[in-house]
Formats: sequence, structure tokens, C-alpha cells
Amino acid sequence: MTPAKFDPNDVTETRNIILVGLMGSGKTTIGRMLAKRLGREFFDSDHEIERRTGVRIPTIFDLEGEAGFRRREVATIAELCETPEIVLATGGGAVLDPENRAAMKRGGWIVYLDVPVRTLFERTRHDTNRPLLRVDDPVAKLESLRAQRDPLYREVADFVLDGTRYHSAHAVQRILKEWEARCTPSM
Repeated sequence: MTPAKFDPNDVTETRNIILVGLMGSGKTTIGRMLAKRLGREFFDSDHEIERRTGVRIPTIFDLEGEAGFRRREVATIAELCETPEIVLATGGGAVLDPENRAAMKRGGWIVYLDVPVRTLFERTRHDTNRPLLRVDDPVAKLESLRAQRDPLYREVADFVLDGTRYHSAHAVQRILKEWEARCTPSM
């Protein structure tokens, strides 16, 4: 069965919630919790790419380079953004491509999880599934990625959540409060 096409003019409770932010910002954790609270299906675009290819992200980077991975990401995000009533956690670099930014804006309400670099490093330092952090100075790399991507996250975001102020459960509460205020029809 083909999922119904998403209507970008529909700003009711059927609108998708799309999470953006750097790696380690909590998109997957918070996304799963949001989906459970809303009774929606959850997708992580990176996990979906791995499921479709049958290999881990670092293997795609090794075989196809970042450009090959990004091509797969564009196709995956475009498809997921047309699926209604989901919560979607995107890969940290998804905002780099204008096609992804446009698909996300058409496909849902976007939340930027803004987390400091030091926190991101603590969360990702032992994760071997982060090909962009396979460098001598991962903190400097995270700072560089933040400088490059933060303006793009802010450009697409409908809501920016300060990740220094909230743990996962509180972040979900804050996002849901904002979601209800902005995106659900008034009675």
C-alpha cells in the first residue's frame, strides 16, 4: 500500500514533526519519544538508508564517499517527507542540500535541537558509526560543522530548542507544548 501524499497546506495535527541538529543532539532519542507520545511512526533517515542498503553509514562513506551518501539521503528524505503523520529524525548534514531543506519545509514542522559542541562530543566520542568524526581533533570538527550548519538549521526551523536546558523527557514536553500551540487546530 502506498502512503497518502502529504498536503503541505495542512497544518493540523497530521503534520509531520521533523528533527534537525548536529550528530549527538538527541534527534533519534527525542524522536522516538515524540512518536510514542503522539502514536505515530518514527523514522531516522540514517537508519532508513542503512536498512535500504543493507550496510552501515561508514561503509557507504568508504565505498561511495560523502557525495554518494548524500545522494541516497536526498532520495530517502524526499520520500519520508511525503509520508503523513510521522516523526522524522534527519541526519546532521541533511540541511546541506537545498532539496532536503525544501522537502522538509514542505513535509512538516521542523524542530532544531541546538546543543553545545562540548555536549555533542561527550555523546559521540565513543560512537564508531560517525564517519565525519574519524579525525585527529573531533571537537574542532564538531565546531566546524556547527559553524557551517547552524545557519541552515535556523533557516529551516519552525522552533529552536535550546538543548542546554532540557534532558530528553523535558525536551519532548517542551516540543509538544510548542507543537500544540502552533500546529493543532483550536477547538
